[in-house]
Amino acid sequence: MIAVEQLAIRQGAFRLDDVSLTVPTGQYAVLMGRTGSGKTTVLEAIAGLRRIHHGRVLLAGRDVTREKPGGRNIGYVPQDGALFTSMTVRDNLGFALAIRRWPRERIAARVRELADLLGIAPLLDRPARGLSGGEAQRLALGRALAAHPPVLLLDEPLSALDEDTRNDMYALLKSVRDRTGVTALHVTHSPTDAERLADVVFRLRDGKITS
Repeated sequence: MIAVEQLAIRQGAFRLDDVSLTVPTGQYAVLMGRTGSGKTTVLEAIAGLRRIHHGRVLLAGRDVTREKPGGRNIGYVPQDGALFTSMTVRDNLGFALAIRRWPRERIAARVRELADLLGIAPLLDRPARGLSGGEAQRLALGRALAAHPPVLLLDEPLSALDEDTRNDMYALLKSVRDRTGVTALHVTHSPTDAERLADVVFRLRDGKITS
C-alpha cells in the first residue's frame, strides 16, 4: 500500500496543500498532470527526497513520514535513471545489495534473477554507458527492484523511448508487477501510459488530486 494523507509542501512560491491518495497493495497506479503541476514533487515526498510541511506518508502499512530515504524500503526509478555509467550492468544491479552487505553469493544469485526477469542477461558484463534507451530503463528498473521492495516509484520512466520500445516496456512492467506483487506509483503526462498500465489513475490539478 502507498498512502499519502493531507500532504502539504512548500518550495518558494510553489505549494501543494491537502494532497491525499491511496494505492492498494499490489496495484499499479498512475499519477498524471501537466508539466509543473507537482507530480515529481509528490513522488519525491513519498520517497523521502522532499521535505514535507504537513501530512503523513504510509508505505506497506508503516508510517515513514520521518524516515530517511534509505529506511523507507522502496524502489525508486528517477527520470534520468541515475545509472553508474562507469560500472557494468552486473555491478549496477548488485550495488544496492553490496551496500546492504549481502553475501557475495546471494548478490550474484539475485543479479542473475533480475537479469533473467528483465531480459538483460546477455548485457551483464557490458558497461552501462553504452546501453540503448530501453536497455538503460530495464537496468534502472532492476536496480530499483534489487532488494525486494514492496513499493516501487517511477518518474516518467518511458518518456524518452520510441514507440516500439515503449510497447516492450509496457509488457515488462506488467510482468514485473504480476511476478513480484510490488505496489507501484508511476508519474507521467501520457494518457497511453495510464491506459496500458494503470489499475487506478490519479490526476494532479491546481494542487489537488482527483481520481
